[in-house]
Amino acid sequence: MTDDEPCLGGIEAISSAVLAMSRHLEVREVLQRIVASARSLVGAEYAALGVPDDHGGFAQFVVDGISDAQWRAIGPLPRQHGILAAMLKDTAPQRLADVRDDPRFGGWPDAHPDMSAFLGVPILDGDDIIGALFLANKSAPGSSFTSHDEHLLRILAAHAAIALTNARLYERSRELTLAGERARIAHDLHDAVSQKLFSLRLTAQAASALVTRDPDRARAELAEVSRLAAEAAEELRGVVVELRPAALDEDGLLPTLTSQIEVLDRAHAARVSFTHTRVRALPSAQEAAVLRVAQEALHNALRHSGATAVRVELHPAAAGWGAVLTVADDGTGFAPAEVRRAGRHLGLVSMRDRAAGVGGTLRIESAPGEGTVVVLEVPGG
Repeated sequence: MTDDEPCLGGIEAISSAVLAMSRHLEVREVLQRIVASARSLVGAEYAALGVPDDHGGFAQFVVDGISDAQWRAIGPLPRQHGILAAMLKDTAPQRLADVRDDPRFGGWPDAHPDMSAFLGVPILDGDDIIGALFLANKSAPGSSFTSHDEHLLRILAAHAAIALTNARLYERSRELTLAGERARIAHDLHDAVSQKLFSLRLTAQAASALVTRDPDRARAELAEVSRLAAEAAEELRGVVVELRPAALDEDGLLPTLTSQIEVLDRAHAARVSFTHTRVRALPSAQEAAVLRVAQEALHNALRHSGATAVRVELHPAAAGWGAVLTVADDGTGFAPAEVRRAGRHLGLVSMRDRAAGVGGTLRIESAPGEGTVVVLEVPGG
């Protein structure tokens, strides 16, 4: 084996790193996994990954080996200067015995840890540099990075480019899906609320015309005005709930689900309940899928099924990792095969796509007059 060839242990380490990267779909998670894998792969004390923006800075910059307190003390994100800028312009790796001796070195903030040995490798998408990996200080004091380290890191960077590109495509797809959901909500608002308001106006006009010549009929029409106004208010509340952004990133899955279900229970005539047991933390992509499937299933139950009660449950999967979401209603139900033939999906395609996108499974049980049960199972991290 030559110094430029990865040994069996190196190949296994790269394989493990690639597998770990492929489990994540969020760009931030992918970047963090790449950095941690690179640091472990070559035995570095510090690692960073910078994704450039178009204004001389970094759109994203993630680190590994530096504590949160150290990172806060260092201050704002670095600009593209010195060796960092060189790494974003030159596709060749940079391996230095001591970065401080390089003429391009421009110093660092007071709180920045002291670094010497340096290895930088660009992340390439074709000929475009979409990011760069920066490694500093071998774990063994006084050691330098070797050509073998460089070779391993170049292999990792090639896979990192694929993982990062896929994550960006996923996030773009999700943005388009969210845009589509907002378009659907707007369509529902037009079809449901606008029609009720139109009926409300006509009924009020009829009541006004009958006040003097037929007071009894006028009172009946005003009662209808009251009923239509209540229905329109409920529709509007439902739309507002759907448009309200979920606080998933800040609050976590259970608090977000609990909050949204409480709001839906107050906004609709149907009783909406939520029971759960402790679920281990899920990757953010899985949590987002659980939340969106819950929202879609609740939308169907509350807006289309005529249900008087909707039950939501969240429990750990049988193996202890992952989670199982159940949304069950006592509504009119439907025949899934007939819904598909009629071209009506009730969000079923969207829910199945969300489940498949995170390696989960979706089961829908329904029949006319027997309500509907939606069961989503997602794997853990």
